[in-house]
Amino acid sequence: MNSLVLLIVSIAVLVCGYIFYGGWLCRQWGVGEQKGETPAHSMEDGVDYVPAKAPVLMGHHFSSIAGAGPITGPIGAAMFGWLPVTLWILIGGIFFGGVHDFGALFASIRHKGQSIGEVISANMSRRAKRLFIIFSYLTLILVVAAFASIVASTFGAVYDESGALDMAKSATPASVAMISVLFILIAIVFGFLVYRRNASMGVASVIGVLAIVLIMAVGMNWHPIYLSSNTWMWIVGIYIAVASVTPVWILLQPRDYLSSFLLYAMLAVAIFGVIFAHPTFDATFPAFSGFAVDNGNGIQYLFPVLFTTVACGAISGFHSLVSSGTTSKQLDKETDARPIAYGGMLLECVLAVLTLCAVGYAYKWNAANPDNALAGATAIFGGGIAHMIDDVIPGSYNILNSLLVLTYSAFCLTSLDTATRLARFMFQEFWLEPGQTVKDVDDGFKKLMVNPYFATALTVVLGILLGMTGYGKIWGLFGAANQLLAGIGLLAVATWLGNIGRNNKMFLAPMAFMIVVTICSLALTVKNQIGLISAGGADWGPYAQVILGLLLIVLAVVLVIEGIQTLAGKNTKTA
Repeated sequence: MNSLVLLIVSIAVLVCGYIFYGGWLCRQWGVGEQKGETPAHSMEDGVDYVPAKAPVLMGHHFSSIAGAGPITGPIGAAMFGWLPVTLWILIGGIFFGGVHDFGALFASIRHKGQSIGEVISANMSRRAKRLFIIFSYLTLILVVAAFASIVASTFGAVYDESGALDMAKSATPASVAMISVLFILIAIVFGFLVYRRNASMGVASVIGVLAIVLIMAVGMNWHPIYLSSNTWMWIVGIYIAVASVTPVWILLQPRDYLSSFLLYAMLAVAIFGVIFAHPTFDATFPAFSGFAVDNGNGIQYLFPVLFTTVACGAISGFHSLVSSGTTSKQLDKETDARPIAYGGMLLECVLAVLTLCAVGYAYKWNAANPDNALAGATAIFGGGIAHMIDDVIPGSYNILNSLLVLTYSAFCLTSLDTATRLARFMFQEFWLEPGQTVKDVDDGFKKLMVNPYFATALTVVLGILLGMTGYGKIWGLFGAANQLLAGIGLLAVATWLGNIGRNNKMFLAPMAFMIVVTICSLALTVKNQIGLISAGGADWGPYAQVILGLLLIVLAVVLVIEGIQTLAGKNTKTA
């Protein structure tokens, strides 16, 4: 298969999905029919509820949902061949992920901009809400731990065996760190100019893009800060703590908006590489490798592994938390929901397909250059695209690879501070009664629990400590946990639409499929971890995965039962 043909066909399918299926969803749900202000206007507080122009909010939303997922997912699933991964990206994006993200955002703006947890509370039961929030909060803590660790390791200096700083290997991390720090500063200036000095968005955007080019030139040539990964972990912790509680117009909106230009540039660079180099997949990357593949770590089965590995590029539960957590509180007009949520998901599908193109090239490169093989998600994606273009424009590899590594880091950092804010929202909402907001709480204990500073501090401390003490021991559960979030998110929106008399049938098959995938994946994980424990010598990791895996299966069953009762009209909502 020629990668250019694959890309063109995929984009055509996704565009048709957006126009026809996305338009049909709007008509079925009544998007834009309800007059009145969105929560961003009716509940504007200058901190979390702040209306944003569609391009700005698209920048935040796309930057937040993308993360590293649409890159790492297809790379991890590539062992099954490019065809099943591509089919899941296209079918999943249009009929699963797009519906999930769009539905979560739409439901949230009809519920005062509150999270999926509140949608569950209003349409299923208070008990179901609390179970969902506990699960979501713990999942977000794991996300904070993982992404903080990824960012810190990307920024961290490299030391040799004697403990001395390796300047040659530390140059790129120091450069990326320097650019990232400068990026935060220009984002703050951008936010101040646009929101406090009413600068033209067009003019400010041009200046912002030029500033990005400038700081990249500065960072690549001047990067005097060389800190260890552990030191960066604490710095990142302080940063996300501040970012979680500051008004979104100061940092979140402008940084994510400017970050989106990096992401769009990365997409453009990757598309350029595919168009002009258009490598053909050969035997190193077959169309289909089989339903059971030995990847060196045991047999991996296409079902359910493919559907938990390729998440952000097809459907991801984390997206519903973003849609109903930060995006819904900034949506200017209800009609903006379709391009931002449904369109943002399909744009992520394009990135996932481009990743497959990079994988195909990287595999060929590795076969021809075994002593200089590309290993790891960052190297396979960044190195694959950069080598692809270097074949067309010799001498461009180093600059392009640095740009792609920087963008990958920007993905992670954006998702990291968004996840921290989302976890803060979740923790606060856990203590609220149905229909209650944080401002309504006056009880002493609950007032402390819903305090944004307390909720943020607790989240950051738990996330950073887990990131420094071995989150990897339970990371194997994340794929299934994330897709369980997706299944429950679909269930929550389906129950709400059913309760208000709107068509919800487009949710039922994706919901059932994702919950079956989740339970099968968790059962396999529990079985494998019990095998490790039985073999002897296991540390706490396998035990934790067994316990948490069983609890997640129970959670899935309980919430599905409540959801079915609600859909059947039998739930009294008194629990």
